[in-house]
Amino acid sequence: MTTKRDYYEILEISKSASAEEIKKAYRQQALKYHPDKNPGDSVSEEKFKESAEAYEVLSDPTKRQRYDQFGHSGLGGNHGFGGFSGGMSIDEIFSHFGDIFGGGGGGGFEDPFGAFFGGGRRRSGRTVHKGSNLRVKVKLTLEEIAHGVEKKIKVNKYIQCSTCSGSGAKDGSAYQTCSTCNGSGHVTRVTSTFLGQMQSTSACPHCGGEGKVITDKCPDCAGNGVVKGEEVISIKIPAGVAEGMQLSMGGKGNAAARSGVPGDLYIQIEEIQHHEFEREGNHLLYNHFLNFSDAVIGTSIEIPTVDGKVKVKVEPGTQSGKILRLRNKGLPSVNGYEGKGDLLVTLHVWTPKTLNKEEKSLLEKLGKSPNFQPDPSSKERSFFSKVKDYFE
Repeated sequence: MTTKRDYYEILEISKSASAEEIKKAYRQQALKYHPDKNPGDSVSEEKFKESAEAYEVLSDPTKRQRYDQFGHSGLGGNHGFGGFSGGMSIDEIFSHFGDIFGGGGGGGFEDPFGAFFGGGRRRSGRTVHKGSNLRVKVKLTLEEIAHGVEKKIKVNKYIQCSTCSGSGAKDGSAYQTCSTCNGSGHVTRVTSTFLGQMQSTSACPHCGGEGKVITDKCPDCAGNGVVKGEEVISIKIPAGVAEGMQLSMGGKGNAAARSGVPGDLYIQIEEIQHHEFEREGNHLLYNHFLNFSDAVIGTSIEIPTVDGKVKVKVEPGTQSGKILRLRNKGLPSVNGYEGKGDLLVTLHVWTPKTLNKEEKSLLEKLGKSPNFQPDPSSKERSFFSKVKDYFE
């Protein structure tokens, strides 16, 4: 298994770097390892992709926060979340991040590196449409969070037109080269200023930067290449996620016009409140009520956990508010490195609300016994102090 490098190390920046510093660092790395500058160099191409992946995460505040907290595993890793979910192609990187080089981004723009290398890649010189992102919410039980789960959801979205395979044309010959840009996808204008002639390049207004025009549009999608539809998507959710966390699946958003790059799907986690447990990070809190005699004499009780019931011994003379810690019976950390949390069981001695005559008589006699007189030691602290000390 390949070990991913630290994203901050890849971009050669500190963890406190600002958004502008991240953008500047990525620009430098991308120019250094650009495939046109290093033709046939597979190592440079991988570094080019690696720096784009690092920038994709660190330039997004939500993803950066998750990465800072959980590392690569917090982004999903092998579960298919975060990053590029398998890797972007060179053309998709140009399309996705062209805006930071002043090319317009997200749609019609020039090869973002063309100004530095005198031309650029043919594909990146034309518009590559980008589908919009989608967001969904997924509700999870505590048990599903504890063990991880695979959910299948039906998403209403734009999908590729099956009639034209996303091309937008009625058939494969229903195209012609754009006469305005001669198929390049861009036009160049020269203007005169007091400093001399200045040249600017922009997407061709006739073909929208695609370099070709459709002569006979697909009747089902009207030339767009996408239609409304639905898709059943399988989502693998790792164990240990929490309320409000957001996972992403690259390429599972809306399809893009005319075989462009599809958008991403963002999955927001909603946690269904459990009827017995309360969650505190990766720890679970549980309240158990003892009758008076069991607290005095001692007993064995069954405690529920996310993995089933376990037996726990209650020592004689147990005071109300005592906390039992069941190690590793809580929830796993989402990054897998910090192990499991604990299950904290608070014991409460139940005081009867009604008594019959016999019970009242017995308790009155017992209440006069020396052993039934309160005599707390200095070591016996309040429930809140114990909880506070534990979490600290």
